[in-house]
Amino acid sequence: MDREDTKARIDTLIEPFNKKGVAITDDTTFAGDLEWDSLTVMDFVAAIEDEFDIIISMNQQAEIETYGQLIDAVTKLRGE
Repeated sequence: MDREDTKARIDTLIEPFNKKGVAITDDTTFAGDLEWDSLTVMDFVAAIEDEFDIIISMNQQAEIETYGQLIDAVTKLRGE
């Protein structure tokens, strides 16, 4: 369950949501760089939860602002 494997899978999941074709790095923010609204975020989180069979709590979601933080959170949840 390493971070690179997690990142590769999330990279595939984010493609349909990245409508503006933003270059995504660990520092990319969902609200700022990608200009996602809350509904898009919810849809993306649901896709990740389905892909990895995990639950990302509302508290965890509130703390995740960047792509890198998301990858770290998913990696950690997969390891539990």
